[in-house]
Amino acid sequence: MNIAGTGPIFGAIMGILFGPAAYLWIVFGCIFAGAVHDYMCGMICVRKGGVSLPEMIGDELGLGMRILMRLCSLILLVLVGTVFITTPAALLDNMIPDQGWLWSKWFWVVIILFYFLIATFLPIDKLIGKIYPLFGLALLIMALGIGWNIFTANGWMPELTDQPFVTHHPKGLPIFPILCITIACGAISGFHGTQSPLMARCLTNEKYGRPIFYGSMITEGVVALIWAAATIKFASTLPGEVGATAYEKLASMGNPAIVVNEVSTGWMGTVGAILAVLGVVAAPITSGDTAFRSARLIAADFLHLGQKNVWSRLVLCLPLFAIATSLMFMDFEVLWRYFAWFNQTLACITLWAATVWLARKRKLFFICLLPAMFMTVVCTSYIVGAPEGFSGILYKMGFEASEIHKTGLIAGLVLMATFTVGFYLWHSKQTK
Repeated sequence: MNIAGTGPIFGAIMGILFGPAAYLWIVFGCIFAGAVHDYMCGMICVRKGGVSLPEMIGDELGLGMRILMRLCSLILLVLVGTVFITTPAALLDNMIPDQGWLWSKWFWVVIILFYFLIATFLPIDKLIGKIYPLFGLALLIMALGIGWNIFTANGWMPELTDQPFVTHHPKGLPIFPILCITIACGAISGFHGTQSPLMARCLTNEKYGRPIFYGSMITEGVVALIWAAATIKFASTLPGEVGATAYEKLASMGNPAIVVNEVSTGWMGTVGAILAVLGVVAAPITSGDTAFRSARLIAADFLHLGQKNVWSRLVLCLPLFAIATSLMFMDFEVLWRYFAWFNQTLACITLWAATVWLARKRKLFFICLLPAMFMTVVCTSYIVGAPEGFSGILYKMGFEASEIHKTGLIAGLVLMATFTVGFYLWHSKQTK
């Protein structure tokens, strides 16, 4: 599963800047939203014979949502692929001494892009499929080593009693909803839903669904908790300006890839550096090629373009990589939040589809309805009030920052109430 990617690490590193609220979101989000999402999505795919996520959602929410999900899935997968190019490239650039363009970040970007281009339209993943579990194992071993240092190394880290509902972010970003977007993969991830059909097709018995789908998400949450606590503790021991807080020191380190390398080598030495290469460089590369390959197949289905011919594959690959290349020039933090918003929005829609599926089966649909309602508020309020959302338009209309935040929250609550009332009206008709 996706514990072998950088999602639960990078999101946790950026999320802990908000303070101890990050711990709460990882724990409660993972248990009551992320793991529920992964389990329900996976098991519904199993019951439907391994259908893709857009088709599964279309069966429950209609043709319009099927088309929307195809588009959203395509955008998300391109963003995932872009993130999984820039993060290992930045880490490799930081680990190798500066020698000009050679061995620089953009040198590695070109190398990884070339590999992705080949991997996206040629079936060369048989070897990668065999060694991919080793990368995931390296990531987990690294997490355990880092986790041990949380208890043994010097430093400071925030406790839950340290104003958990007050933002500690150096830029003053509000906890809600930006924290819930920043920490995506460690709490709830729509990207997992796009990969669930692959797992569903491999399942030989439904009894394996709980450890594979629910259990993997819980494991990912544990990894996120470890990195959230470890990075802030490590940052607190670094030299900095007089009076600088651990949050400010961590923020000044820049790209999370640099943070991973510094923490791994600082606490675990050469072993940590090797594990960083295997777990945080190789693993996201193998996740990225899967994302681009999935994007190509979704685009082919949407355009009804056959993929037996190599040239027809290349026609789809080149635009996807052109878009990904242009996105690499964005600020990483902004790029991550766009990726995370699409990620969470996809998860939100999937939870609504799972709610409808459970209602049709006369099952306890509340387990999906409640996180679906919460995530509706998160995704709506974020895209309305965030700097990379619609806030620019609201600023031009004369709104203040606090008013924009309130407007986003109200919009999220209204949309959540609308969806909930609509669901209950539909459900009442179904039960008559």
